[in-house]
Amino acid sequence: MELKKFVDFDQIEIAFKAKSDKALKKRHFIFSTMKWPWLVSTGTFMTKFSLAAGLPVKGLIKSTIFDIFCGGESLDTCTDACDELEQYGIGAIFDYSVEGEKSEEGFDATANEVLKTIKMASKSEVMKFAAFKITGIGAFDLLAKIHDGQTLNGEEQAAYSRIEKRVESICALAYELGVTVLIDAEETWIQKPVDDLTIDMMKKYNKEKAVVYYTFQMYCHAMLENLKKLHGQAKEESYILGAKLVRGAYMEKERERAGELNYTDPIQPNKSATDNDFNAAVKYCVENLTEIGLFAGSHNEESNYRLTLLLDELGLAKNDKRVYFGQLYGMSDHISFNLSHGGYNVIKYVPYGPLKATIPYLIRRAAENTSVKGQSGRELTLVSKELDRRKKQ
Repeated sequence: MELKKFVDFDQIEIAFKAKSDKALKKRHFIFSTMKWPWLVSTGTFMTKFSLAAGLPVKGLIKSTIFDIFCGGESLDTCTDACDELEQYGIGAIFDYSVEGEKSEEGFDATANEVLKTIKMASKSEVMKFAAFKITGIGAFDLLAKIHDGQTLNGEEQAAYSRIEKRVESICALAYELGVTVLIDAEETWIQKPVDDLTIDMMKKYNKEKAVVYYTFQMYCHAMLENLKKLHGQAKEESYILGAKLVRGAYMEKERERAGELNYTDPIQPNKSATDNDFNAAVKYCVENLTEIGLFAGSHNEESNYRLTLLLDELGLAKNDKRVYFGQLYGMSDHISFNLSHGGYNVIKYVPYGPLKATIPYLIRRAAENTSVKGQSGRELTLVSKELDRRKKQ
């Protein structure tokens, strides 16, 4: 497919129009650091050690990497991030990125926080989206036991019933307030209960349009067929399939576990296979838009170009409400802002939460920018060009 460009991701003035010189210089420093894996590894170790030892490093973290990749420590402090995005026609998904909860009180608190994000999203002038992880509102070990088909005792059955009720309360409120809710994918060894919960909610709330979205991690080699299978199931049972497509976030962990436990590696053999399946999945969704809602979450320029081309080829409007482009806050602004400027529907995931609790998320972002070929270098090059351009004005 020849990539005719309906949008130019090299329009750096558009990409960084919302950023002050100070914000760009900070971003330049952060992505300069992320170019070096040893620095990221050292920084990760020192961050964990310093926080565990109670050393006064929170201010430094908050003013650097947290400020780049997170909207704030509470929903109320995300206002600036929301306003900045909405000013340029970009929606915000406020993602409560607290991980590792283990108590029922903690799960209830997280579910209540997700409900708050739905209420806030319902007031958006641009796009109304929310997102959550099942492991934020239920125990990982319990989900793993269900995935393995083990028998639950009475206490475990009661705990799973509470998870079901939390999921139901979130999706019901989203439906009531006209908000789209994305249920994130997780590790493959807990995916069955995540699938079951998500599919049950789609059956219930996706009768007229996609309200609840299932996440397909395309770095899993079985995921393209899974997309087609779930689409067929949705057609048979008369509901719309909400398809959030991403490449994925747990590849190293998945490979390591498969090797340790000696089962078939669920991960694609290489990046090219992942890219091919991602692009094929996007094409499949766009060709079946009467029955599928598409959220294409990608930082890959070519994949985003291909989606703009597909919309044009099929005579679909750039802002067709069944198709959304998505990127993470703090990353790929050259994609997000230029797509929005071109008239496409764009959403940014805006993580937030208490600084210490968001450290696992921030570590993943740092690792991703280091490991994904060219990611930090591309970000750094674009920021450098914009700083140079501003100096010459």
